[in-house]
Amino acid sequence: MKERKPGRQILILLPLILISIAIIFFIPIKQALVFEYQNTGKVLAYIPFSKEKNFKIKYTHSIHLSDVVESYTVTEEKKIKQYELMYEDFAIGMPENATDGEIFEQKDGKYYIKNMNRTFPLFDLRIGKVRANHRVLYKNREYPLANYIEAGTWVRIKIEKINLFQQLKGVNILE
Repeated sequence: MKERKPGRQILILLPLILISIAIIFFIPIKQALVFEYQNTGKVLAYIPFSKEKNFKIKYTHSIHLSDVVESYTVTEEKKIKQYELMYEDFAIGMPENATDGEIFEQKDGKYYIKNMNRTFPLFDLRIGKVRANHRVLYKNREYPLANYIEAGTWVRIKIEKINLFQQLKGVNILE
């Protein structure tokens, strides 16, 4: 009877183990709202999505010094759709009315453009250094982006599946 050498089994198992680890670490599995450093693919921060696919970006307008809230949802095609805009002042940089199919409302001293249907594969944002104080609102909580990403940084915001390696390198904003 031939004796089995343990070294041979290790040589067979080792590549299988390494391939399994690579698959676990590098196959994208978690859908998230991703804040990527510029357009490099480097994940700085993310919000893992569960069933809730709506989020908002809130910031202080640099001229009016009042809050602006942009409301978004994720489409079936994994794009970002803006469906509402809320602001407090009609001055430089703010719309004066709704466009085709949109609804303009004034309520409690605030202006709303509702029924927006503006879809983007991604959008860029520079995290405010002075006044903007960009925040993400998700599941009724507010997360200041400067707590996770250095102020002044240009980020690309998009919806994508991220792998375990990206999750470990980036910051989960919800934690």
